[in-house]
Amino acid sequence: MQVEIITIGDEILIGQIVDTNAAWMSAELNKVGFEVVQITSVHDDEKQITESLQQALIRADVVLFTGGIGPTNDDITKLTLSKYFQASLVFDEAVFANIENLLHHRRRAMNELTRSQAMVPDKAIIIQNPLGTAPITWFDENDKVVVSMPGVPYEMKRAMTEEIIPKLQKRFQSQTIIHKSILVTGYPESALALKIADWEKMLPDRIRLAYLPQYNIVRLRLSAVGTDKNLLKKAINHQVDLLEEILGEAIIAKEDIPIEQLVGQYLILKNKTVATAESCTGGHIAHLITSVPGSSAYYKGTVVAYSNDVKIKLLQVDKELIRKCGAVSQEVVEQMAKGVLRSMNTDYAIATSGIAGPDGGSIDKPVGTTWISVVTKDTYVTKKFHFSYDRKLNIERATQTALLMLFKLLREEK
Repeated sequence: MQVEIITIGDEILIGQIVDTNAAWMSAELNKVGFEVVQITSVHDDEKQITESLQQALIRADVVLFTGGIGPTNDDITKLTLSKYFQASLVFDEAVFANIENLLHHRRRAMNELTRSQAMVPDKAIIIQNPLGTAPITWFDENDKVVVSMPGVPYEMKRAMTEEIIPKLQKRFQSQTIIHKSILVTGYPESALALKIADWEKMLPDRIRLAYLPQYNIVRLRLSAVGTDKNLLKKAINHQVDLLEEILGEAIIAKEDIPIEQLVGQYLILKNKTVATAESCTGGHIAHLITSVPGSSAYYKGTVVAYSNDVKIKLLQVDKELIRKCGAVSQEVVEQMAKGVLRSMNTDYAIATSGIAGPDGGSIDKPVGTTWISVVTKDTYVTKKFHFSYDRKLNIERATQTALLMLFKLLREEK
């Protein structure tokens, strides 16, 4: 069974809000074996809504609308769908009772516009919305289902989880959809594609491969669709085993997991701790590490040493070394790492120093120049990188790279 999602609202198309509804709905539908074939966003416009519905019904068995069912003049989804299905609007006492119950503490909110929410299409199944005044409408015609839900996320989510998905599961037979992610490092996307080309060609028809690159890591996602969950799992696991024979240690995880969580797992496994000393990343490494629940078990803290004075006073970086080599240098970043390692008494430490931009670069050290050091009491791993001219990207890439360097050191050390 295939589903199409149509989100309605000028605010989406002008970039005033981000359409999180469609992403959430797709994930939830995928969990229960319903495939989303397309997502469309349209203006609050009768012609656009009608045309998008007509096209969607060619592709999909189910069309899910969100948005445009409020009480104001710009909310025209209900009227448009009523016209499309040749339905008349009738007053629904149960819907009105629900509205009265919702507004009983706000009597001034009850007016002719909110009362109009109780006017519903006579050809639709009406599903009550206990969190809002706009009911959900379900049209079932010619073996196709069209559902209209509120655009307010918490109202839509409640409707989907408690009403729409259960009804779809009764109405249609769903398949099993399985995804498996493999995280690969050390290869640009194109080089990885060439490396595994023969393996990819031999994938069974029921298994699809997607490349999802990010800086330093490519996520390979294997997806399988069928009726037998165990057979699908077995088929995907076999392909992962074959891939592991080709890529070896370039595979850093066989699950979809952020690098900060992967690092945390290894630190817990080895009963080790880490601290950070950050200049150009401004605490972003600390932010990602501490975003993982339970990180207090292995993370001691950070020194955001943005100025040279802080580097000297808190991390014991040699003042003369900064004058001679510059703050963005191998020598300084290693002293930063050693300084925070000593002061916080950890097993590992990460330090970063670079020119995030857009200003501050020179011919010798252009914007994006970054030194990263990962140390233990006995080991230094220090590297120089040239990132981009974009400040935000430089911070994100330096953070990702630093965590990946720590991960590799953790994995290598016995």
